[in-house]
Amino acid sequence: MATDLKITLKKSVIGSPKKIRATAIGLGLIKTNKSVMRKDTPELRGMIYKIQHLVKVEEI
Repeated sequence: MATDLKITLKKSVIGSPKKIRATAIGLGLIKTNKSVMRKDTPELRGMIYKIQHLVKVEEI
């Protein structure tokens, strides 16, 4: 059963490589301390894993 995830960008992407910035934008995370709600899928988990040092994830 797919649950929702609340993903919050906690650190800025300034100075990060282009792939990291593109991943954050792909998740919809543009500004620091802004959150998005997404369905929990394997593709999404892979994107979160790539930028795990910048985000905070909560299960809803």
